[in-house]
Amino acid sequence: MRGDRRKGRVNAMGAIRYSDKKRFVEFLGKSNSNSFYKVLKLFYQDLISEWVEAGNNREDFTEKGCKIVIVLDHASFHKKQEYIQIIKTEMPNIHLEYLPEYSPDYNLIELVWHSAKEYIANRLFKSIEELEVLLHKLLNEGGLVIKWGRKLKNKGNAVITV
Repeated sequence: MRGDRRKGRVNAMGAIRYSDKKRFVEFLGKSNSNSFYKVLKLFYQDLISEWVEAGNNREDFTEKGCKIVIVLDHASFHKKQEYIQIIKTEMPNIHLEYLPEYSPDYNLIELVWHSAKEYIANRLFKSIEELEVLLHKLLNEGGLVIKWGRKLKNKGNAVITV
């Protein structure tokens, strides 16, 4: 399928854990505040599951579990106050922190996005579903090799690795 946006598009929201570089990527129809909240809730449930699998009680997660700092860019849907309040109430272990504007060089997930785009560039897909399956393998199943030592530079609206 050609890269024409009118034919279809894959929207992804993702996070990367700094300590072990574990990736968490969800595919969604639209990037908006509601989908941001839903993805964050799935991520939070994943963290609770890890906590329980490590032999801890689910009920202890809020008090004894890890505290998570989520580093975000300044997308408008990351800052909608009604969702920020819901996140604070429902996910007390999460603290949202915002990067300075136009600073992709501070955001590790940009290396993931850049590497994924580089991998799929100039390929044709029969459907959006085929592209999504490949992205899932690359992003969630460890199929994508990322050069973590790369530096990112912001050139206007383009993110360039060096």
